[in-house]
Amino acid sequence: MRSNVADTRATSLGYRDAGVNIDLGNQLVDRIRAIASRTYRPGVLGGVGGFASLFRLPVDRYRSPVLVTAADGVGTKLRLAVETSSYETVGIDLVAMCANDVLVHGAEPILFLDYLAMGRLELSKAQMVIEGVARGCELAGASLVGGECAEMPGVYSSEDFDLAGFCLGIVEEDRIVNGAEVHPGDRIVGLPSSGLHSNGFSLVRKILEVSGASLSAPFDGGKSLGQCLMTPTRIYVGSVRRVMEEVPVKGLAHITGGGLVLNLARVLPAGLCARLDRRHWTIPPSIRWAREAGGIEDREMFRTFNCGIGMALVVSAHHVDDVLRALGDAGEAPAVIGEVRLADARHRDQVLID
Repeated sequence: MRSNVADTRATSLGYRDAGVNIDLGNQLVDRIRAIASRTYRPGVLGGVGGFASLFRLPVDRYRSPVLVTAADGVGTKLRLAVETSSYETVGIDLVAMCANDVLVHGAEPILFLDYLAMGRLELSKAQMVIEGVARGCELAGASLVGGECAEMPGVYSSEDFDLAGFCLGIVEEDRIVNGAEVHPGDRIVGLPSSGLHSNGFSLVRKILEVSGASLSAPFDGGKSLGQCLMTPTRIYVGSVRRVMEEVPVKGLAHITGGGLVLNLARVLPAGLCARLDRRHWTIPPSIRWAREAGGIEDREMFRTFNCGIGMALVVSAHHVDDVLRALGDAGEAPAVIGEVRLADARHRDQVLID
């Protein structure tokens, strides 16, 4: 009897026929190994390439250590990276989004892992992205100890990619920063952002579509609009931790999705509000462009973008001068942008901006 099952012995399929190049993946791992080694701090055991990563916790430095974790991505800013062929800095964005979130709890970032998924693995592109991750880790003081690079044809187009990260930090339990000690009269000190950072880019892309603005158009300081929009997120770990070693900090807010209004509210106890004076800081050119080109109202601006403040510190009024001095010594340009007050039932927002 003749079988109805087709004879497939003449066709031998391999992973590459499905769009996945294992050899290229192994080459990338070899390149990452050399890149990651630059970020290693004491405690790293082994290196990139194992099934998992090992790290010896510095428990001798702590009486009651608490681990702090954060995971995040870069969002639709990645689409602009593709459109502008700018892959060098999105890795910095990735580390910043995670490490700054760990920092606001008073923690020191110690480990970082990344996840890179591409429709088609391109060694040069992938290496540029990972180089950026390593640079971000150096700025944050964290070790890039591992991650995953996945080639996923059929899920992503050949040019598209996605990027996510995971950061582990450590803090002494009695030095956790959580806003519990924030009181009326405390001052809010803002640290400048470098631009849009990594939030609000779905709206930015809509503004580009509606306005017809060109990413290659001359914009600011000899840079194109696309270059300014791709300016990486600032990493505040070094300067803020320096302050915390010298002066008590009651609250820290990383200004990401939700803008100034929603993120600063996260560190204010119930019954309190923050009153900010916008005259005390400068809105970066890229954010001014978004407001004007999109005709965005102020309330929407402050609930979407960082509007020029990437990190906010809440400190006692009598510590303000010491905080400003310490931040200045760390290379920051801080400004007292507001104060904490008793909440007024007439206002629906916990953060008010004059």
